[in-house]
Amino acid sequence: MKYLSDIEIAQNKELIHIKHIAKKLKIEEDDLEMYGKYKAKLPLSLIDEEKIKKNNLVLVTALTPTPAGEGKTTISIGLTEGLNAIGEQATVVLREPSLGPVFGIKGGAAGGGYSQVVPMEDINLHFTGDFNAIEKANNLLSALIDNNLQSKCCNLNLDARTIFWKRVIDMNDRALRQITIGLGGTANGVPREDGFNITPASEVMAILCMASDFSDLKKRLGDIFIGFTFDKKAVFARDLKAENAMAILLKDAIKPNLVQTLEENPAIIHGGPFANIAQGTNSIIATKMGLSLSKYVVTEAGFGADLGAEKFLNIKCAHAGLNPKAVVLVATIRALRHHGGAKKDEFNTPNIAFVRAGFCNLEKHIENIRKFNIEPVVAINAFVTDSYEEVDYVIERCNELGVQAVVSDGWAKGGKGTRKLAEAVVKVVENNTTNFKPLYDWKSPIKDKIEIIAREIYGATQVDYDKKAKLNLRRIDRLGFSDFAVCMAKTQKSFSDNETEVGRPENFTITVREIEIAAGARFVIPILGKMMRMPGLPETPASEHMDIDNEGVISGLS
Repeated sequence: MKYLSDIEIAQNKELIHIKHIAKKLKIEEDDLEMYGKYKAKLPLSLIDEEKIKKNNLVLVTALTPTPAGEGKTTISIGLTEGLNAIGEQATVVLREPSLGPVFGIKGGAAGGGYSQVVPMEDINLHFTGDFNAIEKANNLLSALIDNNLQSKCCNLNLDARTIFWKRVIDMNDRALRQITIGLGGTANGVPREDGFNITPASEVMAILCMASDFSDLKKRLGDIFIGFTFDKKAVFARDLKAENAMAILLKDAIKPNLVQTLEENPAIIHGGPFANIAQGTNSIIATKMGLSLSKYVVTEAGFGADLGAEKFLNIKCAHAGLNPKAVVLVATIRALRHHGGAKKDEFNTPNIAFVRAGFCNLEKHIENIRKFNIEPVVAINAFVTDSYEEVDYVIERCNELGVQAVVSDGWAKGGKGTRKLAEAVVKVVENNTTNFKPLYDWKSPIKDKIEIIAREIYGATQVDYDKKAKLNLRRIDRLGFSDFAVCMAKTQKSFSDNETEVGRPENFTITVREIEIAAGARFVIPILGKMMRMPGLPETPASEHMDIDNEGVISGLS
């Protein structure tokens, strides 16, 4: 049987005008800032803190994924369709896709099969220009820094050797990780080492997603830490008078985007920080927008629960005062086979022994979610290669742990395939089994917060700090940033910092190589192991299989 591709399914859908989607949320057409017929920006004035307290936030996360991902976005969209199908008003709130994965190995992030947000091509490509605005704001600050180094009248005495700020581009381009700029003579600036991060790893992206309003956005942009003067004084973006111009570039990007699902339910998409090198969740503004307009908001956090969910709960929810009512843990049989020892060419071959051995990974994630006083529901994302024996085993093992596991078939059936999952989530919410509590207090010392995450979430027995990380800790303390949150940069392929350690590693040490400061975002970023903030392309990039015809119809995008 030949299945339609994601893009073919999306292109076969006749979209309705975005004003009709807005009407479902009781939003007047005059409040929409339209980007054509099927996309619109939403004004921040629609956020209502009283309504937020009454409505229900549901997080979708996952077990430790295989490189292709386990379908969190597909489950998030499918669950939203399912909730609406059983009579609950629900909106899905997601991150915007990055072009790096779109053209790299992972593909787009608009869902899959019959659980998608549309227009799929627009969402996966330039969308409403938010990433472009973030990139330009980031690189404006870079230009101002280099201009100040060159300046004679307003020079801040900035020591170029201490500049931590990097340029960004929304593309996987390993050649830009470490570069030299300012060559070619005095007219071209001061020569120095520089580099690029990918746009989702920009602190501007993190700030946009942590800001509560436009005024807060400007304040946070001004608080960006740049480096030191020659006499060891800290320099911030506000010292360059950069925050207002940066904010101007973000005046539209701060507003969440409204689109629709294939079943014509509301979807809000905004922001896009990666979870292995940033906080991995959509903006606080978008989540609050959804909770102001819907009884249920379904959102996702990137990669496994040890990354996206941990940051969603300890950083985003703790800071914004959000109270998640349930967590959906996405599991796939193929990922359990992987964690049980299956090789890549065995991922899609039924093998109950691999699933039994790999269940330890899912079990650890269940334990972790419960440490936040939240009751999880396991969603088994269905694949045609799953055997009944394997699926039944996962359901039985989850039941033994007191967790309901439900097969989700949203990819093939949309809302019809996720009704049981929706009912399970509603049951958890209505039973009031959740009493969310963050795992650490932001006011605790940075080392304590790092070690709580490493021991409680990863299962590490010890945390080691390289010489550079120890120097970074002293710098953080000296600058008065010890009460910031901790945003770990770690491989998504393992609980440990060694990507080859699958399953549930034990008796391992986490090594902190260095710690970056994101003062505007109000968190520090410990870099574990060999993590890079600029990914590279695979040997065969997804871009090689894409095409566009003379009528502008795109194929090969997924």
